[in-house]
Amino acid sequence: MTTIRVLIADDQMMVRQGFTVLLNAEPGIEVVGQAVDGLDAVAKTTELAPDVVLMDIRMPELGGIEATRRITAPAGAATKVLVLTTFDLDEYVYEALRAGASGFLLKDASAEDLAQAVRVVAAGDALLSPNLTKRLISEFSRMTGAPRAPLKERVGSLTERETEVLSLVAQGLSNAEIATRLVVAEQTVKTHVSRILVKLGLRDRTQAAVFAYETGLVRPAGY
Repeated sequence: MTTIRVLIADDQMMVRQGFTVLLNAEPGIEVVGQAVDGLDAVAKTTELAPDVVLMDIRMPELGGIEATRRITAPAGAATKVLVLTTFDLDEYVYEALRAGASGFLLKDASAEDLAQAVRVVAAGDALLSPNLTKRLISEFSRMTGAPRAPLKERVGSLTERETEVLSLVAQGLSNAEIATRLVVAEQTVKTHVSRILVKLGLRDRTQAAVFAYETGLVRPAGY
């Protein structure tokens, strides 16, 4: 089993230590470091190359959003960021997603949810659940305004089937659900998703969902 290496970035020592204890008790997960603010998170990510960073949004010196942007921006960056927040519809969550975060987690999550979230993000899958994905991205879309033309033009590089798959990803469907909807093998869906990410220059399904809403390929209900 490949061990998922995690860095915890939070300015509250009790949060860092609590999450460290919880995650180190989980099979296949190891906390390799802690960071006390955004600058420290960026530096330790460079030093330790974790698979996942648990990133608090509000921190001194450098906030979690800018730290996320710096961690995920470099070409070939492999580290995924899972944002920690107190409120499930915190306005900063949307900015974190735009900055490159792969998902978010409430700070009062159970040990089971915490470990599952880390595994989901490390695997490059969607946000924590389809329902959450749809609610988050819909709210995000309402805040960002009209579709952006340059992004919309990039959809043209996708085939008709890839565009269809992207639309379903944005609606929060899993690969298995998409396979059922399109009456194809799940592996075929995985191949389509991989090609979509490569063609659009995106890191994971979460960014693909955000892209689909930003371009107007999918619109929130009532819009």
